[in-house]
Amino acid sequence: MKTDIEIARSITLQDIKQVAKNAGIPEDQIENYGHYIAKLPINLIDDKKVKQNNLILVTAITATKTGIGKTTVSIGLALGLEKLGKKAFVALREPSLGPCFGMKGGAAGGGYAQVLPMEKINLHFTGDFHAITSAHNMISALLDNYLYQNQDSGFGLKENLWRRVLDVNDRSLRNIVVGLGAKTNGITQEAGFDITAASEIMAILCLATDEEDLRRRIENILLGFTYDNKPFTVKDLGVAGAITVLLREALFPNLVQTTEHTPALIHGGPFANIAHGCNSILATKMAMTFGDYTITEAGFGADLGAEKFYDIKCRKAGLEPKLTVIVATAQGLKMHGGIALDKIKEPSIEGLKKGFANIDKHIRNLQSFGQTVVVAFNRFASDTDEEVAVIKAHCEAKGIGFAINNAFALGGEGAVELAQLVVDTIANNPSKPLQFAYEENDSVETKVEKLAKNLYGAKSVQFTGKAKKMIKLINELGVSHYPVCIAKTQYSFSADPTAYGAADGFEFEISDLVINNGAEMLVAVAGSMMRMPGLPKSPQALRIDIVDGNIEGLS
Repeated sequence: MKTDIEIARSITLQDIKQVAKNAGIPEDQIENYGHYIAKLPINLIDDKKVKQNNLILVTAITATKTGIGKTTVSIGLALGLEKLGKKAFVALREPSLGPCFGMKGGAAGGGYAQVLPMEKINLHFTGDFHAITSAHNMISALLDNYLYQNQDSGFGLKENLWRRVLDVNDRSLRNIVVGLGAKTNGITQEAGFDITAASEIMAILCLATDEEDLRRRIENILLGFTYDNKPFTVKDLGVAGAITVLLREALFPNLVQTTEHTPALIHGGPFANIAHGCNSILATKMAMTFGDYTITEAGFGADLGAEKFYDIKCRKAGLEPKLTVIVATAQGLKMHGGIALDKIKEPSIEGLKKGFANIDKHIRNLQSFGQTVVVAFNRFASDTDEEVAVIKAHCEAKGIGFAINNAFALGGEGAVELAQLVVDTIANNPSKPLQFAYEENDSVETKVEKLAKNLYGAKSVQFTGKAKKMIKLINELGVSHYPVCIAKTQYSFSADPTAYGAADGFEFEISDLVINNGAEMLVAVAGSMMRMPGLPKSPQALRIDIVDGNIEGLS
């Protein structure tokens, strides 16, 4: 089997204007970024067509460290639908350089179900991540300068809430001190970095509806509190216009193509463990404007990505998915069934059966949102026919549609079974109207408790003193109606990354809350979750190189 990058190189790409034309997008409206990438103006979105579209969410069981394959399944499903004669569009998130050079490698799909050109998508792409990083850190620099220039007049912040960001995994930057040295170097203060995907600017870009809304949200970013307890925002800093300028091009969704030349939109950030982990509302609505079926994904397991997709993105954008596809692998199920990680490629029916508790819990959670659910089994070469039959029988016994996805090896032909299941299920048993996990007017504590107890399985929720202080502040600011984005490990329903399976009856601690006033959501940090990942002992960067003029090691 060829590597992902070898397969990507073997595909003769269509000019992006031809891809746009085939999708019904006016060629004169696109802004080319080379021959194979383009940005689309948001005035192309047609809300009437959006409402007529069949929106499909792809989510997954609780992740393994090598992933489950949501992106590959999402792309494969689009290819399979095209094979059935359906007009399909896939709307994905942009990869982050952090995991590309860290643990995971590339994130543009796999095998014969990829978005192309994969090297550019996995690296600098159209510069959206860099624009977000620059905009975020420009606010940091302007804020520090404002404090420095106005210190002699008595102005200062009692509490500076604004951290910096970088699209690199770097544990050493989690907590730092700035302004050391001469007085002219600025004010000495504690600071720190999050990864760019966790930036509030990223969330704002993903949730903004147009340029005016983007600017409004930027103005509302809460930077800190003055000594007389007044909130200090970007609007008070007077630089919202400058930050909007930096983000103007990044606001437009990016058009690329799949290995079979179907259109794909890639826009917005990953990391549903520490952010809301969905692609942009604008990209999703753009795809819904030009396709009859739109496939989108949400990060990590359904307890993270899918919940945030429904409770944050769909709630704010008025989206109603017709179906949710949950991706499962035999290796993932065996891991959750107690099989050691170095043994999960070996056959184990007993391990599979014990792992069913994880997928069953996810399915129950998804159904609680009113969703009709089908299972896409992402097949690997090591999976036996007996294992596949056992998983299929389990799903069918529970009345859940089941299909094998072989798009990795066979492209669209390998996803026709899944595509047909999706089409038939939407036609005969579409999802009911969304039922959210909590109400907007619930207290912050109630929102967290409903998520932790009803979806994760917690016995109780504890709020640290710091978290309680932030809740008091949230109530005083009158923003308790914002949705809650819980930052927790992606490897477990609990906050313990080693608690595999269907963790239940545990205590769930919220150590902090972050007010994303511009994004209009509250980030609740569970346990010791870090919003700046570290690098593994053997980072993927050790295997990335240019060999004979070709990039190697991105996947």
